[in-house]
Amino acid sequence: QMQLVASGGGLVQPGGSLRLSCVAPRWTLDRYSVGWFRQAPGKEREGVSCVSPIDGDTHYAESVKGRFTISRDNAKNTVYLQMNSLKPEDTAVYYCATDGLYGSSCGLGAYEYNYWGQGTQVTVSS
Repeated sequence: QMQLVASGGGLVQPGGSLRLSCVAPRWTLDRYSVGWFRQAPGKEREGVSCVSPIDGDTHYAESVKGRFTISRDNAKNTVYLQMNSLKPEDTAVYYCATDGLYGSSCGLGAYEYNYWGQGTQVTVSS
């Protein structure tokens, strides 16, 4: 089982920053794609960003380009999502996920991912 644990969410004012972390406690994630997704109440889950293994290729949703940055720290077996200039519309539960396919490139479709973390709440409000 490819367990993932997401953390780092919280309450932040508009314009503020948060850094989310996604850790794999029992397996090594440096050879697998990892994506960040979010789901707001009443809305479908949407892809926010992803990072591919090996070449480190990244993708971002248009709504977060220039504000969010995804990165890996293989020594800590962790993928981060740095979120800057947060807006109220960024409010959602954020999930990390992996497709579980060794060496595959990442995409932003939720259907591509087979293993999901538990989610962490991000609330942007004054």
